Amino acid sequence: MDRAELSITVHRTGDEAVLRLAGEIDMLTAAQLSTVVNEILTEPPPRIVLDLGGVTFCDSQGLGTLVVLSRKASHAQALLILTNVGDFLLRVLDITGLRSALMIRNDAPAP
Repeated sequence: MDRAELSITVHRTGDEAVLRLAGEIDMLTAAQLSTVVNEILTEPPPRIVLDLGGVTFCDSQGLGTLVVLSRKASHAQALLILTNVGDFLLRVLDITGLRSALMIRNDAPAP
C-alpha cells in the first residue's frame, strides 16, 4: 500500500496566507496540515485560505482536522476559508453536517 501524500505550498501576503493543497487529507497527513496551519497561527493574518483544488481524498480524520483548524483560526481572530472544494468533498460535508461549520468560498477570485 502506498503512503498517502499531501503537498502544501504556502504563499503569504499582508492580509492572508494561501495554502495550496494537493493529495490526500487523511489519518496519515492530517497532522502535517495541522502543523503548517498552527505555524501560521503564531502570527495570524486576517485570512488563511486553504485551496483544496488538488485534494483527491479526505477521510474523517481530515474532516475533523479542518473543523479544528477553523476553530483555532477563529480563536486567533483569523478566518479559515476553504476554496476550490471538490464536489466529492462538498457531498461529504453535506452528509456529515459539517458544511455549516466551515467557511467555503468556491467562487472565482476577483481579478
